[in-house]
Amino acid sequence: MESLFFNTPNQRYKISETKVDISNGIFFYDISDKKPQNIQLKNLDRMIMMVVVKHGTVTIENHTENKKRILKENSVTIYGSSRQDFTLNVNGEVFILFIADFFLKRYLSFSANEPIDFLYEIIQNEVILKEINQQPIDALSLYLIEKIIHTKEDKNMQSIRCMHRVMEFITHRFSLLDMRDESIDKEELAIASRAKSHLLSSFQNPPTIEVLAHLCATNESKLKKVFKKVYKSTIYSYIQKLRLEEANLILREELMTIGEVAKRVGYKHQGHFSKLFFETYGVYPKDLLKR
Repeated sequence: MESLFFNTPNQRYKISETKVDISNGIFFYDISDKKPQNIQLKNLDRMIMMVVVKHGTVTIENHTENKKRILKENSVTIYGSSRQDFTLNVNGEVFILFIADFFLKRYLSFSANEPIDFLYEIIQNEVILKEINQQPIDALSLYLIEKIIHTKEDKNMQSIRCMHRVMEFITHRFSLLDMRDESIDKEELAIASRAKSHLLSSFQNPPTIEVLAHLCATNESKLKKVFKKVYKSTIYSYIQKLRLEEANLILREELMTIGEVAKRVGYKHQGHFSKLFFETYGVYPKDLLKR
């Protein structure tokens, strides 16, 4: 079996049809052809695969386990794999990013609560095709993918420009993984999970800490302490996170003004919303509507 990563060690930003080799350790497929395409993967590579289905579907035929998985449009799915024998049947507009384990290894922090360490450990085991996470596409992901794809239009330093943009995309998607400390006991996890559930359904107009504590059958002090321990965030910051993530999803549709989006997710002032969005994602909401 050939390696997806080691058979082209000297390539730097080489485009071959829909495949783009950025550098040793990362490459991607950009498929927007109307005709269905098949990508055959039969290798011994430890890697993370990120499948972004903008429109259409991707069917993954896992030949080793004789299983099929269908990924529908408007989804981002992260897989871990240490050995490949599967076919990607692509029908639509799709972006697929492959990241080698030796690339991830450069950024290990040796903390179990870090997304890169978490993903790296998964693919050190024997996994054919392990689904790690699936979420809807957000506006920022589409914006970053467009920047990656259009690197070919730059006149110089294409490899380093593309790598920088890919790192932005990886950082954003990995930050959406819900990391938990394994030392947290069941009672703490139950309290924090109940609080999170209530916030998910009411982040536009969230309850006070006092009311939230009552809903979770605990006191305010314990709720704040446990929530921060489990989710590495204060309740206030977590509400802001949920609001901005929802705004990011709404902006994908490009059907509302910035002011309307701000009000939808719970902000009274458009300027305040835009400022928080930029501080979190490094781009203003209006820029996502221009993509």
